[in-house]
Amino acid sequence: MLPFTLMVPSLRGAHYRGRVPDEQPAADPAPPAAPVEPPRSTWSFGDPSDFDELDDLVAIGADLEPGTLLAAYRRGLFPMPSGAPGDPMYWFCPVRRGVLGVDDLVVSRSLRRSLRDFEVRVDTAFDAVVAACADPARESGWIDADIRAAYRRLHELGWAHSVEAWRDGRLVGGLYGVAIGGLFAGESMFHTARDASKAALVALVRGLDDEHGRERLVDVQWSTPHLASLGVVELPRSAYLRRLPALLRLPLPALFARPPMWE
Repeated sequence: MLPFTLMVPSLRGAHYRGRVPDEQPAADPAPPAAPVEPPRSTWSFGDPSDFDELDDLVAIGADLEPGTLLAAYRRGLFPMPSGAPGDPMYWFCPVRRGVLGVDDLVVSRSLRRSLRDFEVRVDTAFDAVVAACADPARESGWIDADIRAAYRRLHELGWAHSVEAWRDGRLVGGLYGVAIGGLFAGESMFHTARDASKAALVALVRGLDDEHGRERLVDVQWSTPHLASLGVVELPRSAYLRRLPALLRLPLPALFARPPMWE
């Protein structure tokens, strides 16, 4: 695959007020107790030192097979559709990476009060969370049917997870992403009730706060003012890639055990 030069806006980090179906989802089947390694990808993402130092977009093509997605995350890349279904996939490795350390989360007094209103669950409504994040009414929406199917496969293999905020038995917010060792690569979030997605994020970070907590990292891909208010900072691409191998060697947190183990 060849590098490709194109400056793109930040699409993923936006906090989104979405909608979920009136009929609330039944519980999803639990993913396996430990992630299942899929067949290796036949694609190569190249040497990150060859990436354009001014461009977030670093490759075009490949596929969304589980082995390809995991290979990409392990190299610091993530996918985004380039246009219509069937068009080549775009792969990004941001020049300035938005990240959140366990010790860096900022929880305001008002948010702390709001947290009492939600029950947080893990991996009980993965498809519903992704569907809400993919709401076609969403401005600058990017999650298409191919992305949904690809992350469903990763979920079935135990790599992709949802953290969900529930209130009065209804799913009102959440996020999903990919967990590899000490890295949680967040993909998207939504809310239909105020502070619901923040509640999911707070629960995620608290669930990562174990004996390896200070070494773990939540990757939000691109920072926004909203995410920065919660403690997200930017790392240069080179710093993120240097840190990545140690992150991948860490054990998974108990948060993603079956059933989840909470502090």
